[in-house]
This record gives sequence, structure tokens and C-alpha cells, in this order.
Amino acid sequence: MVDEVRSRADDVLPGRPETRITPGLLGHVALDESIMAMAVGPNRYPRRDDYVRVGRELTEARAVLDAGGWLDDPAAYHRAPPALEEPVRTTGWALGTGYERLWWPSGFVPREGLPGADRWSAFEANRTASAWLLRHPDRDRPRPWVVCIHGFGTGSVFMDLLGFRAAHLHRALGVNVAAIVLPAHGARRTSRISGEDFLGFDLVNSLHGLTQAVWDVRRLLTWVRAQSPTRVGVFGVSLGGMLTALVAALEDDLDLALAGIPMADFPDLIRHHSPHHLHLRAIEHHILDGTAQDVHRVVSPLCLPPAAPVESRAVFAGLGDRLATADQARRLWDHWERPEMCWFPGSHVGYLWSDKAWRFVDDRLAARGFVADAP
Repeated sequence: MVDEVRSRADDVLPGRPETRITPGLLGHVALDESIMAMAVGPNRYPRRDDYVRVGRELTEARAVLDAGGWLDDPAAYHRAPPALEEPVRTTGWALGTGYERLWWPSGFVPREGLPGADRWSAFEANRTASAWLLRHPDRDRPRPWVVCIHGFGTGSVFMDLLGFRAAHLHRALGVNVAAIVLPAHGARRTSRISGEDFLGFDLVNSLHGLTQAVWDVRRLLTWVRAQSPTRVGVFGVSLGGMLTALVAALEDDLDLALAGIPMADFPDLIRHHSPHHLHLRAIEHHILDGTAQDVHRVVSPLCLPPAAPVESRAVFAGLGDRLATADQARRLWDHWERPEMCWFPGSHVGYLWSDKAWRFVDDRLAARGFVADAP
């Protein structure tokens, strides 16, 4: 493993510093590799019939998107959701922290004519959107709000309280936190594995999932803005980092768009992580021959110009990231016009324990005015 990590680290990319191999970094990389082995092991490989169906659906989707003009103008593909006005409210308790929960009908409908729309719409639990809140009791006092967007496979309050150090953001910085539950995740999951139908080889499902995720986040933002916040920001990790960048391409008044360990190009990640035989078969069936890449233009932050101010944008990433990969973060940073950037000596999941990454988060929040006196 040392030689493989060193060979990758020695290939220094523009915007990414050289990587010093340490026992800690190797440990983080080993953890990433263990997760990858479970995520893309042989038992998760597509069946032969899957290649035929996915290739056919992607070809149909490309024709629909091209006819609508959305391949040339990806931002126009995304419809603005209606305002969220009266969500249902419940309460809960996790990790010694009380939280509020919002529930509302997502209201998302895939674009007419796209393949897989009926399949996606049939996921009943996914039709109800959800977010949990850490809100200060002095509700009449305007405070900054941060909308958090979790990564692939999470979406539970327990995991995301840890993943965002949400209690710290709430108590130490004095901000209010609203954390979305992404489509097909958490209480919205469509199988026993959170997110299984969202990201995978079924790339038309991913098209619908990413589109609905952007819709749901933007709808939650309408509710947050109605709370008279002093500042509004979005902070996402991994898949949530990619969605942060998509939202920042459609919302021009964000005070903060912080993308941590972000994905940026999902078809490219499929290509990067696929075994050679799967990659070749996907090309043979007109999946990774450019078809998936074309279809995913409408949900790729690298294909939409950022709308949020450049000073609001920031990225942090791990030098040894083996899941989202360091190059995806570098490409987003470059597309975002090279804003504030933090490279920490760790892997994808290593951000959880990286003091450097969390200092960067606190510094960016403070620099953008996301600090209020806690009660």
C-alpha cells in the first residue's frame, strides 16, 4: 500500500501540494480502502441485463435533455421549487442533544419524458422530505443559519451530528443548524441500505436523485430565509459537497458555500473505481462512452457556472482521499475560481478527525460572519 499511495502522491496536480507519507495517512487510506471494498465488491457488480437497460435509458435521457436545450444550458434544467411554508414538526434526542424535525411533501417530479421517472416516483418513502434542526431558544433574535448536506449512505441524526460537529456549530459559534435528509437516505431510504438507489451504476436513478436533492435543499432554504437569518450558508461533505456546489450555481445570495471532501463528477468516479472489465463493458453498452457524461452535465457542478459570490466559496479535501479522490476536489476548486482551500493530511473519512480541516471550517464560518453569542 505504501508504494501505491506514494506513486499517487508523487503525481502532484496543479493546486494540490505534495503529500508526505506518514503512518497516520496510511491508516486513513486503509480505512478508505476498506469502505471501497465493501462498496464496489463483486457482489455489487451489475448483472449483464443491467448494462443493456442502463445503456438504453441513458441514450433516451440524452435525447430528451438535448431536445430541451439543457445539455447546452444545464442551469435551466433545474426548476425553482415553491416556498416551504408549513412543515410538520416533531422533536427528538440524540447524543445528548435535543433537536427539532421538519417533514414536508417534497413535491419533486422528474422532467417529463425522462426514462426511469416512474421508477423513481414509485419510491414512496422518498416522497416525504425531512430535515433536523438545532435552533436556539431565542427565536425572535436573528442568527446565522447553516444548512448542512450529508454524504452518501448517512442521513441519520446520530451520524450527521458527528459528521458536521453540529453541536459545536450550534453551541460554540451560536448559529442555527438545519440538516437536510437527502433523497433515498435515512428515513427516506428505498432499501435497507441508505442511499443504495441514489448513487450507483444505475446512472439515470442518480440523475433523478441529484435533481431532487437540489430541489429539496433549495426548498429548505426558502424556509430558512423566512426565519429572518442574519446570514445563510450551505455546508456539505462528500456527496453533500457536490450538492453544495450545485446549489451555489443556482442560488446567488449564499453567504457561505463550503464543500468538504467533495465529489464533482460522478460518471468519472464510476470510471475511476470500476474494474477494467466493468469499464470496458460499460463502454460497449454506450454507458461510459460519453453518454453518461453527457446526461450528467445537468447535475455536474463542473458544468454550471457558480452564482454565489467567489468570496463565499471554500473547499477542504484530503490529500489521501481514495473515495471521492483528491482530483475531484481540485477540479471543483479550479472551476470555482480558486477560492480559499484547505488540504489536510488524511483520507476521505479522515476529515472527521482532522484538526486542520475543522479549524478551516471554523475560520471560514467566522470570516463570513457565521458567529453569534450563544445563550
